[in-house]
Amino acid sequence: MLLMGTSGPFGKYITLPAPLTIAIRSILALVFLYAYCRFKGISFRLRKADMAPIFLSGLLMGVHWITYFEALQLSNVAIGMLALFTYPVFTAFLEPVFLKTRFQKIHLFLGALVLSGVYLLAPDIDFGNSHTVAIAFGLFSAVCYALRNLIVKTKVGNYQGSVLMSYQLLLVSVLLIPTFFIYDLTEVPGQWTGLLGVALVTTALGHTLLINTFKHFSVTTISIISSVQPIYGIVIGALFLSEIPSWPTIIGGVLILASVVIESVRAYRR
Repeated sequence: MLLMGTSGPFGKYITLPAPLTIAIRSILALVFLYAYCRFKGISFRLRKADMAPIFLSGLLMGVHWITYFEALQLSNVAIGMLALFTYPVFTAFLEPVFLKTRFQKIHLFLGALVLSGVYLLAPDIDFGNSHTVAIAFGLFSAVCYALRNLIVKTKVGNYQGSVLMSYQLLLVSVLLIPTFFIYDLTEVPGQWTGLLGVALVTTALGHTLLINTFKHFSVTTISIISSVQPIYGIVIGALFLSEIPSWPTIIGGVLILASVVIESVRAYRR
């Protein structure tokens, strides 16, 4: 979660258009993971029945990343990350449908906490306001992320997390090749620090470790526990980007992240 929490600060630090950023991020991370899998002798072979779901998860991941980075660039690290981390609510309601698990009533309470927090992030719904638009992007990104995680959950028992992540990165990289012909590339050399950071630290390491945890916990439990990421992201943003969140943002974040404590205790007891 600490490694994943760097996504917000890196996303805000990088000033390239979001699709171009994600294209470069995916290619670099794919190189890192491919080299790791080859070094470890991990097979990339997939069963035919698994190809479509895995590539669909890659498509959802690409959309999630682009909309998330748009949210970060339209607002700040705190609002962008907190809007995204409504995804545990979507996961809690979607998991019983996709994975045929039992719906737990306490998730309604956790969902209410999260939605109350989102309201405090943007009490005035005005799409002429960049923060409101950012939250909308963040919420859509959250839905895509929840769906992607649910699909990956069904496949992680058969494949290494690094292999699943590699195929998702491959699809995103291929789909975003046109961005190299659409956007101005002159600013890319000046952004290499952030691009390498988000590719290696957040993506190749963070996302692969996250996928591996799906073997041991439910997607809902993981998604709610991972809501600690905005705390890391906001602290890193305050230290390195001088972004100090406002009091409504802090209170909204507390409500959203309170769900992490409740679900963590419940998961530990189980």
